[in-house]
Amino acid sequence: MANLIYSALTSLDGYVADENGNFDWAEPDEEVHTFVNDLMQPVGTHLYGRRMYAVLVAWESDDILAGQPPHMHDFATMWRAADKVVYSRSLETVSSAQTRIERQFDPDAVRRLKATADRDLIVGGPELAAQAFRAGLVDEVHLFLNPIVVGRGKAALPDDVRIPLELLDEHRFRSGVVHLGYRTAG
Repeated sequence: MANLIYSALTSLDGYVADENGNFDWAEPDEEVHTFVNDLMQPVGTHLYGRRMYAVLVAWESDDILAGQPPHMHDFATMWRAADKVVYSRSLETVSSAQTRIERQFDPDAVRRLKATADRDLIVGGPELAAQAFRAGLVDEVHLFLNPIVVGRGKAALPDDVRIPLELLDEHRFRSGVVHLGYRTAG
C-alpha cells in the first residue's frame, strides 16, 4: 500500500501564502530544493487542486529550465514523469502529460488508488490536503518552516482536524529553514 504525503513550504506561523497570496518568501534555495527532490523520489502520483496545478504546470516547459542548476532539472524530470490528478470543477483542459481532471475529490477513489499504487502519492495545496486530512488519508506530513512570520494568510494545515503525529525527521538548513517530517499516528 502506498503512502499519501502532504508537503508544504510554510512560514513559521503556518501559512503557505500571506494575506495577499504572496509566497515568494518560501522559494527554496539549492540545499532545500535538493532535500525536497530526495523526499519526492518514491512519489509516483501527484494530487492537486486547480490553483496548485496552475503554479506547478510551469515545470512542464523547458523554458523554466534555461540556465537553471541541476537540482531544478532533477525536479522537472520527476514532475514530468509523475501521474497527475487535478481536482477542479472549472478546469476544461490540462497542459501537462500524464494528467487527468477529476471534478471532485472522492476519498474512496483515493483510498483505492493508495491500495493499488506501487509508488507513494503526494497531495499538493492546503485546501485539497484538508479534504484528505478530514478523510483520514494522509500518512505523512512534511513541513518546511521558513524563517518568517507573515501574520495571516492561507493556512498550511486545516483548523478543524485533530491528528496525533509521530516525528520521523527534523533537519536544519543553512538558510534557517527547518524541515519537520511526521507520520500520522491516529
